[in-house]
Formats: sequence, C-alpha cells, structure tokens
Amino acid sequence: MTATDNATVEQALNASPYISHLLNICHSVNQVGGTAILVGGSVRDALYGIAPKDLDIEVYNIDVDTLTHLLEKHYCIDFVGRSFGVFKIHHHPIDISLPRLESKSGHSHKDFTIKTDPNLSIAKAARRRDFTINSLSYDPLQNTLHDPYNGVADLKAGILRHTSTQFAEDPLRVLRGMQLAARLDLTPALETIAICSTLTIEHLSVERVFEEWKKLILKGIKPSRGLAFLRECGWLSFFPELAALIGCEQEPEWHPEGDVWIHTLHSMDAFAAHRCGDEWEDLIVGLAVLCHDLGKPATTCFERGRIRSAGHEEAGADPTRSFLSRMTNQKELIDQVVALVTHHLRPQMLHEAQSSDSAIRRLANKVRIDRLVRVSRADMMGRPPIIVDHDPAGEWLLQRAQALQVEANAAKPLVLGRHLLAAGYQPGAEIGALLKTCYEAQLDGLIATTEEGLSYIQKHT
Repeated sequence: MTATDNATVEQALNASPYISHLLNICHSVNQVGGTAILVGGSVRDALYGIAPKDLDIEVYNIDVDTLTHLLEKHYCIDFVGRSFGVFKIHHHPIDISLPRLESKSGHSHKDFTIKTDPNLSIAKAARRRDFTINSLSYDPLQNTLHDPYNGVADLKAGILRHTSTQFAEDPLRVLRGMQLAARLDLTPALETIAICSTLTIEHLSVERVFEEWKKLILKGIKPSRGLAFLRECGWLSFFPELAALIGCEQEPEWHPEGDVWIHTLHSMDAFAAHRCGDEWEDLIVGLAVLCHDLGKPATTCFERGRIRSAGHEEAGADPTRSFLSRMTNQKELIDQVVALVTHHLRPQMLHEAQSSDSAIRRLANKVRIDRLVRVSRADMMGRPPIIVDHDPAGEWLLQRAQALQVEANAAKPLVLGRHLLAAGYQPGAEIGALLKTCYEAQLDGLIATTEEGLSYIQKHT
C-alpha cells in the first residue's frame, strides 16, 4: 500500500453520493468508542477510482444494542439479521454489520453458524471474505487502508486469489470468481483454481446461480475470462451444453479462430463491448450470444472436404432451453432467447437474397429484429483474425425493419375482431380464420389500412 492508494480511495469516495452518510455513521460510532470502516467491493472499486454505488460498513468495538440505538437516532433501519448484527438503511444502498465468524454447518448455502464478535481483529474478520481483492477495508476518518491479505498487490497484478481455506465453505464463490474475472479482467491464481476444482454446484439454489451468470452477462468487460475460469476449474461439467462446444470444429475459411468454444468466447467479448445499457435487453441478447451455437455439436459433420453445421440454428433450441431452465423459470426470457438462437443466421440470409418486405415482416413476427441484429453482429465479430468493424447485413436489415416500423415489434394487425363484428360478421370460429387470412395478406403487403383489410375479406369470402 502507498499514500497514492489511500489518496485514490479517498478521492473516489468523495465522489460517491453517499459520502455524507458514510462520514456521519463513522463519526457517530467513533463518539461512543467504536470504529466504523468501509469493507469489501466498495474499497476494491475505489482503488480503481470508481465511486462506490453502495456501501458496506463494518462496525467494531460496540455491541449490537448500542449500534441499533445509534443508527435509529439518524436513520430508519431494517433489521436484516439483528441476531448477527446486519442492518440496512432505508432508501439508501448502505449495509451496516458487526464483524463475525462463520462456519459451515450443512450443505445448503443457508447452513452456516454465525457468531458476531465486535472485538474481532480486522484481519480475522476479513478472513471469511471470498477473494483477497474483497478483503480490503478503509477507515475514512483516519484515511487508512487495511490490507491483511495483500489484496492491493493482487489487484495491481490482475490476480484473482482466494483469501483463505474458508473459501471452500460456499461453492457459489466459484461462480463469483467467474463473474469477477470477467468484470475486472483478472487471471485466477493456480491455487484458487485448484480449490475451486474440489467444489460442486450440487447444493446451490438456482436463483443464486443465475444471479452470478447475470453479473457475467451484464457487467463483464471480458466475459471470456470468466468462461475460461469455469473451464479451468472443471465447472463446465455442470453446464454440459457449453462443455460440448469444446473441440467442436468449424470450417477454417469462415472460422479461423478455432472451435465453437473459442468462437463463443470471442463473440461474448464482442457483445460486451456493445451493450445498450438496458439490463433486460442486454440480458436477453447476451444469453442469446452465449447460446447461439449450442446446436453445432449435434449437427457438425464433414461433407465434401468441408466442415458443415447445417440446421444448427434450429438444433440450438433444445440445448438452450435445457441450459436456461436449470437456472430460471422465466418463460418469457427463455422463449425470447430461444427465438434469437434459432434465427441468428437470418440477417445474413435475408441480405444475400435481398428479401422482400414480406419476408422482413414475417421475421419480425417471430423475433425482435433489433435484438437479432445485435446477436448477428457479435457472431460476425467473434472470428479473429478476421476483422469485422461493421455488419452490412445487420445494418441493411435494421434499416429495412425501421422503415416498416417492425424493428422492435411484430406488425400490429390492421383488422381486429371488433372491426368484423361492426361489419356484420357473426361471432364464432369463422372470425378467427378471417383475421388470420387478413393478417397474412397484411404481412405480404397486400393491405395497408383497416378499410383495405375489410375490403380484402369481402372479396375473398
């Protein structure tokens, strides 16, 4: 640690919108004989010069009742775990806790024996944290950075290293390592890979697993780092759909980068470089990029001296559903990702054929075109040393879809049931058939208004 490190942290914290609350809590604790310090990821991010978006404060040398009374003087608080000293400040992303010891007592992620001890040393309290870069703490009143496990050195060297042997008590930390390696572009230490390889996903809840994957997708600046970490730890065996990509060959003329696994890693990095900032949109597109070639292992073959994967888009639907359904029951999310996977080659195909407006409207009826273009672009960019700085097929399709007003939605039917009822048609199955016929004509560009639609129905029935 250096004075520069302390200055960097101080400057980043001063830029946080919550600095006044941090200092207020620290001063209040100090006045009753305690010490409050900032811990964990907030300190890590501050060392990067990033103003923390949330604060995790640990309070030493006062008991839980004193801390409760102190906080209630200034804030409305939630007792997340009063028995082991964890509080949340209402309307602010601030957690406050007493130092504690944790020990594994069962298989579930909830099976921990927790004992608070306000008199613990900072080093002993930090021992339970997952990685050295998260074991850092900072006293804003003294401008002192505490680094009992050399987290600063690991951060500067770009190393992801577990803090202690307690790491093995929570296997979720393997997936935390995955997303942290991706978010911070870190290289895992060999000893950390070794301890991760002894752990299993078996007793982790699907919700916790999916949260770590979401962080990889939404926050990873280099997702390939995180995915490579899973492979090195042997954890791809828990995600067989991804493991099957390793060694699945591709035609070198089109994919000089290597097998499907390598291509997927490059494509994920390309996606990460072009996020739109909308979490829902980025999550759907990112998962689609991750899964876009899951159909290749089942379809790849040698044919006339070439490596082919005919039909791999449609073949990707089942493994994509299998992969995602083990982590989430969000049917809408899964359906939308599958639609992108099964149509990811369509931008190139439609562009080469210079397809009609009808074809584009019909595609929009199956998948969101703006999302599809993003997936296609990441796919095209994931083929180094081939350099792709733009995507002519995607740009063409997006422009055409925008002109037709279907880039983000299917074309809305011009004729609805109420129109037919008003025109004298009787309720029943016939109306459904007429509406379908009319909508097909609309997609083909044969009608452009409700009146034209009603006239079309009258002429064809």
